[in-house]
Amino acid sequence: MPLYSYHCADCDKDSELLVRSDDKIVCPACGGEKMERLPSWLAPDLKSDKIRKSWRAAAARGGDLSNFSTSERNSFKK
Repeated sequence: MPLYSYHCADCDKDSELLVRSDDKIVCPACGGEKMERLPSWLAPDLKSDKIRKSWRAAAARGGDLSNFSTSERNSFKK
């Protein structure tokens, strides 16, 4: 289920809700049904080689090698 941000016109509060396409959206604060879905923020672009390499190295140190190719896994010290 995706997480969406909503604004309630009845009580003027914002909420983040996990919803399915067939769910009826109700404000958790007041129970109102005048909920408007807010635009989503874009995730930052994390393609920086330095960041990617540091995260992959941290994952390897922790024992998670699922994101590495076979040749990469064989290059790690055991």
